[in-house]
Amino acid sequence: MAKVFKFDELPLVETTGGKLRGYFFDKTYIFKGIPYAQAKRFQMPEEVKWDDVFEAVSYGTVSPMLQEDTPTGELFVPHRYWIKNENCQNLNIWTTSMDNSAKKPVLVWLHGGAFSAGSSIEHIAYDGANLCHNGDVVVVSINHRLNILGYLDLSPFGEKYSNSANAGHADMVAALKWINKNIAMFGGDPDNITIFGQSGGGMKCTGLMQIPEADGLFHKAIIMSGVSDGRLLGIPKDSSGKEIVEAVMNELKITQIEELETIPYYDLAQAYNKVSPAIAESGKYVGKIPMANDWYMGEPLITKFTEHAKTIPFVVGTVFGEFTFGSLPVDKTKVAEEETMIALTEKFGSNTAKLIELYKQSYPDKNLADLFALDYIFRAPSKALAKLAAKECSAPAYLYNFTLEFPDFKQNKIAWHCADIPFFFHNTDKVEVCNIPNVTEKLEAQIFGMVKAFAHTGNPNHNELPNWPAVTPECEATMIFDRECEVRYDYDSELIELLQNASPNYKPTPPKRVEDKVQH
Repeated sequence: MAKVFKFDELPLVETTGGKLRGYFFDKTYIFKGIPYAQAKRFQMPEEVKWDDVFEAVSYGTVSPMLQEDTPTGELFVPHRYWIKNENCQNLNIWTTSMDNSAKKPVLVWLHGGAFSAGSSIEHIAYDGANLCHNGDVVVVSINHRLNILGYLDLSPFGEKYSNSANAGHADMVAALKWINKNIAMFGGDPDNITIFGQSGGGMKCTGLMQIPEADGLFHKAIIMSGVSDGRLLGIPKDSSGKEIVEAVMNELKITQIEELETIPYYDLAQAYNKVSPAIAESGKYVGKIPMANDWYMGEPLITKFTEHAKTIPFVVGTVFGEFTFGSLPVDKTKVAEEETMIALTEKFGSNTAKLIELYKQSYPDKNLADLFALDYIFRAPSKALAKLAAKECSAPAYLYNFTLEFPDFKQNKIAWHCADIPFFFHNTDKVEVCNIPNVTEKLEAQIFGMVKAFAHTGNPNHNELPNWPAVTPECEATMIFDRECEVRYDYDSELIELLQNASPNYKPTPPKRVEDKVQH
């Protein structure tokens, strides 16, 4: 039976920017590439308006990158690559109702890629249709400025650049303002908005919680594999942008700061890529991350929660293997445990015996070789964030860990960074490797049910999961998402602490997907 498509007969939608038309397909109204703001380079976003009817049927352009995307590792993280342009302040909407009294919960997706890469459509699983009509919610995804366009401090050179170090975050605030003013026209409830994001998108969630201008624009958050304690991305002691900006200007042979506003992006990026490594190596500021100031109060684990942030319920969690995309040092499908122990000793030395003891206590059902993949880079700060909330916040914080093993893929691969995204979006049908017979359908229902319940009520509990308590000062409850979901209490703190101490030189190794070329 053919799915229903409609376009000509759909009424126009009157927004604060102007009239627009989307389309209807398979139970869902879809709007793509809606402009929510405009901005001059390095400056704050402004409201945007248009005169003619805007046909919201094509995804909008995405922020230019410092390096060119190269399709690799697509089984791990299947991508969609898109046209890039600095005029990238646009959003996409999926909804099942155009009734302005429907008041459906709204989920706003903030994409990953740290603060330098990615887009609202980059991962195939970012498509919002299944989430929309299975969750009875309105789904919105956002594009915004990235890397040096969104996060480079030019404030020493003039008042109009006073918040250029946070321009990307300012774009997101502008998007949330647009959503609050217009989402009722798409069946959404402006008083029930949940932001959610993964990796850099998770950090964007906590960042928005710490921006007073965003207070009241959203009400809940889901933070996936992305909590900053200042270690992973690094916060330089010298936070002035003066040196990096002057170095770029010298490389470009320009003397007036305003020339940086109009020079072609390719030339700007090429100059930045040439001069920034040496400055970064010296521990000085080179941008590409938000900067704490009077507008953005800094990350909660570094500067504590703002008073408003303390009222926002959130779910926070990680996946078992986060940054281990490559092969393990041993093939766990073939080698005996004794060989695995020898390889572990080569890596962890005198800490090996205790690590193995704690690992087997924490993960009695997992292969010992997966200790090589076990993440602490995000697990440790995610636990810390939930504990801090339990101590300081009036709103609850719920903690999870996605620990699924994927059979018949890369020696029975344990969950990696982004492996959980299709389950959250109800999009496992779009990502081949996620499809595990007699496992995927049930687990997707459990995880997606959590997202739906939290969006509707602020509580992730639902009938297909065991009872999931919020973290308290006395007890850390973690929902384990796996073949059998269960809640474990204070089960891995000692293991994660020792793993941190035993792995001081640990570096994330995501799949290589960029060449040393700048995007034209």
